[in-house]
Amino acid sequence: MLHWQAMLSSAVFIAVIGLIMTEWINLTVAALLGALLLVFTNIMTLEEAIGYIAKSHGTLSLFFGVMILVRAFQPTKVFDYLAARILFLVKGEGKRLLLGIIAVTVPICAVLPNATTVMLLAPLIPPIAKELSVNFVPLLILMVFVANASGLLTLVGDPVTFLVGDAINLSFADYLLRLSLGGVISIAVVALTLPILFRKIWRTKLDDLGQIPHPQIKHPEALTMAGFIFASVLLFFVIGDSLPVKISPAAVALMGAALSMLVSHQSRVDTVENILRDVDWSTLIFFMSTFVLIGGLEKTGVIKSFAGILAVSIGTNIVFGSIVLVFVVGILSSIVPNIPLVVAMIPLLKQYLINVGLVGTEVLTPDFMGQLPPSVLPLFYAMLFGASLGGNGTLVGASSNIVAAGIAQQYGRRISFKGFLKYSIPVTILQLVAATIYLLIRFFG
Repeated sequence: MLHWQAMLSSAVFIAVIGLIMTEWINLTVAALLGALLLVFTNIMTLEEAIGYIAKSHGTLSLFFGVMILVRAFQPTKVFDYLAARILFLVKGEGKRLLLGIIAVTVPICAVLPNATTVMLLAPLIPPIAKELSVNFVPLLILMVFVANASGLLTLVGDPVTFLVGDAINLSFADYLLRLSLGGVISIAVVALTLPILFRKIWRTKLDDLGQIPHPQIKHPEALTMAGFIFASVLLFFVIGDSLPVKISPAAVALMGAALSMLVSHQSRVDTVENILRDVDWSTLIFFMSTFVLIGGLEKTGVIKSFAGILAVSIGTNIVFGSIVLVFVVGILSSIVPNIPLVVAMIPLLKQYLINVGLVGTEVLTPDFMGQLPPSVLPLFYAMLFGASLGGNGTLVGASSNIVAAGIAQQYGRRISFKGFLKYSIPVTILQLVAATIYLLIRFFG
């Protein structure tokens, strides 16, 4: 690949990140213009750009399906009703609410992808915050931190954990034994910061619970059917890949979306036109554009070159390499979406191990089902922790962050890049340090 093309794709990517950070223009517009610039300068053809988007069709389909699933039944006032119930359960206390968000998010994120969990739970936050007279943006940010950390609890909790686990043939049970405690520690770090980072909400308390409104459910028959659809979708999210005929989470979400629109339209809850109009197209277009931008870096060899430099600097010192990977991958995944970053890093990390003679060339074959030497596995664990926790670093670091930003905008508020950093920098640093200490004690102690 020509040198100027690598330079240009890097410059475009850095410019897009710069525009998003300074908030000079809307993040979706910045990403879309950057992606189109790669096409107009012939870094890639339009067909290639669409191909990079198509590679992530599962992620996009999952997001689109869940967006419709949630939106279709908003007119039933179910989210307002649940919000009021939650406020009563936490007795109108901010500290109980913050801890409650952690308690609700953690078990769901252990079995569902974190961005999906945020889509399902986030609509509850704005009405709760309204009745408590607090800003809902910090609550959404907290949910994102917890969701990203909770994805580390199981092999299926985050696309990153699944990608890394699949690459090294790590079983569900082995993951629980080796790495789940790291996820628990990461969640504990978030919980310990609550009284400091979220102190205003922590101290908030409603003196009179009687002032909380009692929203009435509308269209109860349709809502009953919606509950059945939701339950079925959640069930097939968990068991779909283990069925004789595999059903991907994306296909499940799309089927749930179609059934939701059918029920909503036939029950006169809302029209299909209104539901589709309110889909968060801005977030979807941002993801599509980001996949193209990462594709440009991949095609021109930028990611490969950087990872190659990283591998040379590690040498054969696995302990040092693990520490470096946690922080370097953590920093990278705060500015580069962690899924494409991990997809690019896995084969390059394997190639590095081959080059230094720690594994054989068979590990690069697509159907490799063997086990890597236990001594090199901490490198992959370090990459996993860095990518998952580094996603908390900035607004664009993880898919759940962007989803939360889109939901906030739908409810009339904006999560700014700088505003996100106020919470994310201390949390991310503490989590990466805690993950490093866990790795050193667990695998090198």
